[in-house]
Amino acid sequence: QVQLVESGGGLVQAGGSLRLSCAASGRTFSSYTMGWFRQAPGKERMLVAGISWSGWNTRYADSVKGRFTISRDDAKNTVYLQMNSLKPEDTAVYYCAIGPAGAVVPTTTQFYDKWGQGTQVTVSS
Repeated sequence: QVQLVESGGGLVQAGGSLRLSCAASGRTFSSYTMGWFRQAPGKERMLVAGISWSGWNTRYADSVKGRFTISRDDAKNTVYLQMNSLKPEDTAVYYCAIGPAGAVVPTTTQFYDKWGQGTQVTVSS
C-alpha cells in the first residue's frame, strides 16, 4: 500500500524559511511526477510546485516562483519543498502527491492519485 508522509511544517515568521519533506513507501516513485499542493481555508487545493520523474521539468505557481524550490531524492524515495521568504499568504495545509509517470507536470488534482495527510504551515506577520 502506497503511503506518503509529509513533515517539516510549523509556525514561522514572515521572511523565514521551512523545508518540507515527503517520504513515500510502498512504491518506488522514481518514474513518477511528484507535486506539492496547498489548501488554505475556504480555498481550492492548488499546485505549488511539481517535478517530473527525471527532475528536469519543474513547475511552480506564480505566487511562489523565486522563493520555493522543489527537489527529489529517489534513492530516499523523498521529495522536498524548500520555502524561503515566506509570507502570511503562504499559510495553508501542504500536501504531497504522486502524479503521472513521465515528464508531464499537471497542475490539477485530478491527475494525482495518491496523497499524503498534509502538514500545516503557518506564517505570522
